Amino acid sequence: MLTREQILDAAEDVLRRYGPAKANVVDVARALNVSHGSVYRHFPSKAALREAVAERFLSEMAAPLDGAHDARTWFDTLIATKRSRAQQDPELFATYVRLAHESGDVVHRHVEHLIDSLTTIVGDRTTARALFLATARFHDPRHADSWGDPGIDDDFEAVWALLDQAAMTRPASSAHSSAAR
Repeated sequence: MLTREQILDAAEDVLRRYGPAKANVVDVARALNVSHGSVYRHFPSKAALREAVAERFLSEMAAPLDGAHDARTWFDTLIATKRSRAQQDPELFATYVRLAHESGDVVHRHVEHLIDSLTTIVGDRTTARALFLATARFHDPRHADSWGDPGIDDDFEAVWALLDQAAMTRPASSAHSSAAR
């Protein structure tokens, strides 16, 4: 019995082999030794399959954050996870990023999930969103080309010092009321 996970695994292999421009459902079916109709029973279109691949990738990026109990650990984990994936297989990482951005809703849900996760730590959604946006250079894949810069860690430390003083030292209710002013 063909499963959704088997199809996603095969789709990742096909994407790795052919790239997002050339990979298609027929290639995925061929890799699984099934008809393309079998793949379409699980995913109604090529776009749906690509979206599911992107969604799984983004979920894997978020999973390590579940163990973080403070904002600094959360950001260190997020940054390390994304950098590691980008360094391990830069071409596949770029493919995932491309797929994710083709599926705007998937990215939006992912970002909202990350902000929700951070909100549980800092206690205020406005503060969580501000922290997330202020640190985008260090975790947003659009900035992946700069992650190898020699001073990137020092830059993060400087940004974090400002954020830690400004947002993290105030109670959530104070941060929220200041944002409303």
